[in-house]
Formats: sequence, C-alpha cells, structure tokens
Amino acid sequence: MKTTSTLIPLIFAASTYAHGILHQITINGKSFLGNGVNGGTPISSIIRQVSTPNPNKGASNAALNCGPNAQPATLVANANPGDQFGFDWKGADGSNWPHNTGPMLTYLASCGSTTCDKFDPQTAKWFKIDQVGRAPGSADWVQQSLMTGSLASVKLPSNLAPGNYMIRHEIIALHLATSLGGAEFYPACGQLTVGGSGTGVPDVSELVSLPGAYSDNDPGIFDPQVFDASAPYTFPGPPIAAFVNGGTSTPGNATTTASSSTASATKTGGAKPTGTSTTSSKGKSCKLKKGKTASSSVVPSASAAAASATTTDMYPRHFSRVMRRLALGRSI
Repeated sequence: MKTTSTLIPLIFAASTYAHGILHQITINGKSFLGNGVNGGTPISSIIRQVSTPNPNKGASNAALNCGPNAQPATLVANANPGDQFGFDWKGADGSNWPHNTGPMLTYLASCGSTTCDKFDPQTAKWFKIDQVGRAPGSADWVQQSLMTGSLASVKLPSNLAPGNYMIRHEIIALHLATSLGGAEFYPACGQLTVGGSGTGVPDVSELVSLPGAYSDNDPGIFDPQVFDASAPYTFPGPPIAAFVNGGTSTPGNATTTASSSTASATKTGGAKPTGTSTTSSKGKSCKLKKGKTASSSVVPSASAAAASATTTDMYPRHFSRVMRRLALGRSI
C-alpha cells in the first residue's frame, strides 16, 4: 500500500495536467507564440504572460481580466476587420488542452490612443464579439475539439472601427460547475492594432468590466444540468455587440443547445494524442490523458454615465460624442 507522502506528488502531477494556457495566436495563418508562465526566459510576443496555468475560480477574481498577474507583452500585431484568428490552447505540460465541457467567449476592448502594450486592461470596457457552446447538432462542446490539437477559430467583425484593441479569449471549464463556485475560468489577452475603414463600435450598454460581468450563480457558470445534453445552455456575460451581427444583438443570456455563432475549431495538422479525455457524468473529476485525475442571469452592463468617464477617449470620435451627451442627460 502506498503511503500518503507517496501519493502527494502524484496528486500534484495529476492536477498540473488539468490546467493550461494560451500557447499561441494565429492571425490569417501567421503565428504569434506566447511566453508560457512567468519564470521562463521571455520572448517577444503579443500575448500577455500569466503567472500560473492554474484555473481561476470565482467570478470576482481579478485574474478574470487577462489571466493571473498578466504582464504586458512587448509586441502589437497588425490586423484588419474580418481577419481569422486561431487560439491555440495547451495543457501546462505542452500537451493538448485537457477539458471538454463549457463555452468559449471572445471580447475586445479599446486601448484608446495608446498602443496596447502600454494599456492597463483592468480599466478596460469590454464588448463581446463571439460565443460558442455545444457544436451545432451535437451533444459535444466546441471546446472538446481543442483536445485533439484544434484551434478555437474566431473572426474579427467585418465592420470593426480601426484602432488599438485588446482581444480576450476565454474558456470556461464547467466539469465541476454542478457545484456553486466550481467553474474554472481561463482568460488570455493579445495586443492588436486594427486597420481598415470600418465604423462598427459597441453601444455603451454592451460594455462591461472584467471581472464584473459575471456572477458565480449565473446559470451559465453554476450549471447543475451541464451534463444533460438536452438541457439548454445559458451564456454568461453581455450580449454579442449588435454591430457584429449587422445590428442584431445576440443576447448574452440566450439559451441554446448548440453554438450561437459561426466560430469553430480548426485543425493544426499536429498528431492526435494517444490517450483519451472524457468528463465524468457526475461532474466531479476529469479523466485526463495518461489516466490522471484532475484535482445567467446577466449582470447589467455599466451605465452610460459610468462608462463615459473611462471610455470617451477609447472609441471613434462620433461614438465619444454620443457617450458624453448620455452622461449629461441629453438626448442623442
């Protein structure tokens, strides 16, 4: 029989396999490698470096912004409206992503007149451009495709106004979300300068702070029915900004049994893992590669008056005028 002291390293090793980070971002096929976690030799990157691959718990956790203790990256990538982004998530040991249950969401925030390598995202006002849940016509979550080396694929809005933007991709792992506080948040941020001549900007009512947009008891975060494929899923957070869909808002609290957008996952061409990964039907643990065991109601967006104080210099000039008039109580 193994002693407790013998088991402790095994438990720690198993928990490491259950965690992960954003390994790289691709923009129209061009790759930008991330730094891993703090402590390694840093490289030039557009991805903000985090301090740990461990899951972030609690909807009010400051790590929900760009990841735990995220540090500014040294590079800013050029992009254009309609560009295809790929988010390559990996396990902490470099293996494929270990989780298969829960949504993936994508946000943007304007960095204003400064380039995003000098921007503090804790002050950001974010707007949602994409959200995916279960794959269309399937009981499987789109997140599951990351386990075979696929990228989470998202397009920038085709009419996005030019400017400096943070892009935030987030995985919410729900394999323990049958218990309150069990959801695991994995956010990561990249730094962009978007060109073009688009005019699309979010409405002030669609802007949120992160943390602040979620609550631990939102139905898409605390979800006792998460393993019931027939149960509708409720996305947390704000609606997808109306301009993204040509003026038709996709509610953040929309219920769906499939993906609510056209985002998907694309193969990287790498070899598939030899093991398998499935989720316990009771939601208490994950069966990970190598057989190791892993240790909404929507919160209203910021008001026009509150948001105007921090966003009047972040978006194009005509939008700023609208927000200032709202703050003064005038009609538009």
